[in-house]
Amino acid sequence: MEIPRILLAAGASGSGKTLITCGLLQALVNRGKKVASFKCGPDYIDPMFHSRVIGTKSRNLDTFFTSPEITRYLLAENAKDCDIGVIEGVMGYYDGVAGITDRASAYDLADTTDTPVIFIVNSKGMSISLAAYVKGFLEYRRNSHIKGVILNQMSPMLYPRMKKLLEEELGVRVLGYVPKVEDCVIESRHLGLVLPDEIPELQIRLRKLAEILEKTLDLDGILEMAAQAPALKLQPPFFSAEDGCVKNENGDAGEPAKTGENIFTWHLPEPVRIGVADDEAFCFFYEDNFRLLREMGAELVSFSPIHDRELPNDLDGVLLYGGYPELNGEKLENNITMRKAVADALRGGMPCMAECGGFMYLHEEMEDMDGNFYQMAGAIPGKVFRTPKLTRFGYITLEETSGSFLEGSTAGRIPAHEFHYFDSENCGTSFRASKPVSTRGWDCIHGTGRMMAGFPHFYYYGNPCVPQAFLKKCLEYKKERRSKR
Repeated sequence: MEIPRILLAAGASGSGKTLITCGLLQALVNRGKKVASFKCGPDYIDPMFHSRVIGTKSRNLDTFFTSPEITRYLLAENAKDCDIGVIEGVMGYYDGVAGITDRASAYDLADTTDTPVIFIVNSKGMSISLAAYVKGFLEYRRNSHIKGVILNQMSPMLYPRMKKLLEEELGVRVLGYVPKVEDCVIESRHLGLVLPDEIPELQIRLRKLAEILEKTLDLDGILEMAAQAPALKLQPPFFSAEDGCVKNENGDAGEPAKTGENIFTWHLPEPVRIGVADDEAFCFFYEDNFRLLREMGAELVSFSPIHDRELPNDLDGVLLYGGYPELNGEKLENNITMRKAVADALRGGMPCMAECGGFMYLHEEMEDMDGNFYQMAGAIPGKVFRTPKLTRFGYITLEETSGSFLEGSTAGRIPAHEFHYFDSENCGTSFRASKPVSTRGWDCIHGTGRMMAGFPHFYYYGNPCVPQAFLKKCLEYKKERRSKR
């Protein structure tokens, strides 16, 4: 499939990827282009900034969560009707799993999707050393996929000389520069970037940045480079439900896929109605999770644990994703009727999946950022408390050990991700989390018959047996309620 596309990468975090990506997206929108945007890795916040620019939801692409076939499938599906796909990289270009591999790095994604890369260089304090810096990234892998360079924080007077130097000595195309733009900076916070709605006059800032980039970047050259991206090599994605492994139709690693149910074609025999917590406290979503749930037969209904007094009517299940409950502790506590409604629903057998911030909300008490404890839903005994540093961070692989949420399923290993400054007195013991390329591991998650709640975040395309198991329980609960009427 022909998908014009580029990936914006850098040598390190803090090099200006998000700022330049958003400015470029705005400049392309200003030109009337229909743009699909993506974020490499398990990031929730950067896609929110993308979405504010392009007016549609941004997606994630993550080669730890999904096989090469499914990664390419998701890129193609989400960009097929667009003029260009723009992917924002993560961390340093080659930085991957465990800090010692390039797996799940921006490079890995570029290699998996054969996407041309534009390398952003924070050039502050450098001149001719830029050539040595860029040369290292160009040559570290035999095919780096780096086709162009943007020089960030570059002096307009120095730029023509640096462009000439890099193009003549390295043979790489220099596609412009970004001057220092202090009034367009996006600030950081304890979980990464601040949320888009918290930045005053965000649209004004981005429009101003786009006007600058229209003058300093070679936008025509960027569009030309995207158009030269090789056709995506697509194979129908296949998930073998017997062994819990994602494979293409011809198998993986030289082994034939086992005969089993193709989860991507699975659909409930009748629809179920799922409540999704969605407000300033619960806002970390993978849009493709919603897509897969809908394709499997779920109707999704948003509600706010802060602002709504009750759960939506006639729910068959509830989803509590992550976000910032610790910044909204008093508001969540004050909504007594919602806390009671959630607790009563779960005690009454309503299926629930909760992760990170949603898991924190289900506890009896939660500490906020200022050290105050607030009453929460009380569905899980114990307290959530703040820790001075990241408690558990990065990719993990999960296997159910003693729980019953996935009972009867063939989910096998489940890729997931943790990132939190809080911990719990009662993290659960139904699953075992294992760090990749490491011997580290720990018990986690409350995996009862109708509830799966813990700190790990899930990307459903990484193991579709998880949402399938949840939806089956929702249908079971729906039938129970119907039989009692």
